[in-house]
Amino acid sequence: MTDSSMIPYFLLGGTVNAIILVVIAFLLSRFTRDIIGRSLLVIFLFIAAGAYVGFAVGAGVSGIWVLAQLVHVIVFGTMGLLGLRGSPYWIAAGWALHPLWDFPLHYIGPGHSFAPESWAIACVSFDLVVAAYIVIAYGLGLVGERRQALQSNAP
Repeated sequence: MTDSSMIPYFLLGGTVNAIILVVIAFLLSRFTRDIIGRSLLVIFLFIAAGAYVGFAVGAGVSGIWVLAQLVHVIVFGTMGLLGLRGSPYWIAAGWALHPLWDFPLHYIGPGHSFAPESWAIACVSFDLVVAAYIVIAYGLGLVGERRQALQSNAP
């Protein structure tokens, strides 16, 4: 396991990177079309899930592990795609649930043998910041359909 003194730095790195992503997604959703910002969040959800396939293949682990990682991509990718044109809360759910794949399985569990510790730890803060952004931004109507409805009701 990683030197525990590095964990705060990995979490901070995940947080900073997530803030960069959500600022870009917010600006795209707010000033172009919401589908563009959502698409960016879904693409990154696929990347976050797909990275573990790359880690597994790169480490030469068994086919069962690679298959498990592919199922992971399918599950989280499906959640992202459901949120692309449907409720953005599907995307938020994908991001909020992803740390359950990152930390227990790839940091403290058997996936530790092939997944970089820094990735598994940083993903926890990254994923939760992105999920929180989606819930807050769409819930308050800062982006998305609710924003359009609020604007059309304004005097």
